[in-house]
Amino acid sequence: MRPTREQRLEAALFRGASLTLDDPDYAAAVRSLTDMLLHTDLAPSDLTIDALTLEPKAAASAVIVTREPGVAAGLAELGWILGTRGVEVALEKRDGESFASGDVLAHLSGSRTNLLSLERVGLNLVQRMCGIATAAGDLQSRVRRCNSAARVVATRKTPWGLLDKRAVHLGGCGTHRIGLSDAILIKNNHLALIASREEDAAPLAIERAWRARKQSAFIEVEVRSQTAALAAAEAFRAVQTQTSDEYPCLLLLDNMKPEQICAILEALRRENLWDFVLTEASGGIAESNIEAYARCGVDAISVGALTHSPRALDLSQRIS
Repeated sequence: MRPTREQRLEAALFRGASLTLDDPDYAAAVRSLTDMLLHTDLAPSDLTIDALTLEPKAAASAVIVTREPGVAAGLAELGWILGTRGVEVALEKRDGESFASGDVLAHLSGSRTNLLSLERVGLNLVQRMCGIATAAGDLQSRVRRCNSAARVVATRKTPWGLLDKRAVHLGGCGTHRIGLSDAILIKNNHLALIASREEDAAPLAIERAWRARKQSAFIEVEVRSQTAALAAAEAFRAVQTQTSDEYPCLLLLDNMKPEQICAILEALRRENLWDFVLTEASGGIAESNIEAYARCGVDAISVGALTHSPRALDLSQRIS
């Protein structure tokens, strides 16, 4: 039995489960980022602690407390960062779990100086990742109420790279591409190098990309008109009818109004192209208009703001 559209979409764009500290590439990304942040924050020393002449080995404990509800993210990373620097971490919540205002996320114990010097980098990481996960969960809930099959996905606008992608995953949304080596996404600048018109360039690009599909999680082509969308979909149909293998092929409908997308989806059905492509709306989509895009019937809605400008969740560390 052929997978449903939603199953095909999840196989292509929802692969954040691999982003854990057990994965060497992800662990290296966490280590690289946090080492840089800690070096910037502490080099050459914590001047406040030096001035107060606090006993460096005296023990203390602390808790990380929430000041608003949200979705936990970054706690595994926090435990790893602090644990490698002499602070014991006992988590009260697991990544992906919801929490209420006033909940304790973690208990910390270690030297006074470590708890104070590591506080801001640790909190910054957890606050950012919780903020992304919470926003992702909220957007997905809003979309589901309008279109039960539509899924929210992130983009590569990720200042913190894989950590941002993991936070999106913990909030219940799709990671999209993990990186440039992950999948083939043919954008307008690629098409401009192949032919002057998108409707001419897209089929040629798809034919070339199809030969490299075994190295790619999916092939997607960005289009900005109905003419180009139909030309790309016809090319996807042509290459798929040559094989019995199931392979994700996506149309990225870029910077279009909801009514334009509705017209394209209707044309895809009318021309018997609907079953050969998955559809993604992208560009200028925010909390204020995402429901209108969901009602169109697209499979995926990508939101760059999830990661390029997230609001950090309000958390605090209290030392006792």
